[in-house]
Amino acid sequence: MAVNSKKIAIYILVVFVLYVIITDPAKAADYVQIGFEGISSAAQAVGDFMSWIADGAQN
Repeated sequence: MAVNSKKIAIYILVVFVLYVIITDPAKAADYVQIGFEGISSAAQAVGDFMSWIADGAQN
C-alpha cells in the first residue's frame, strides 16, 4: 500500500509542477532559480566546512 501512496504523491507533484509551468512560466522560472540558489548555497557551505576541516579546524 505504501508503494501506491508514493506513486500517487509523485503523480500529484508532477501534475502540480506542470500546472505551474503552463499557467505562469515566469513564476516557474523564479522557483527554479530559487532552487538552484539554495543548492549553490548548500554546496558553498559544505566547501567552507571541508576547508575548515582541512585547515585543522582552527578559527
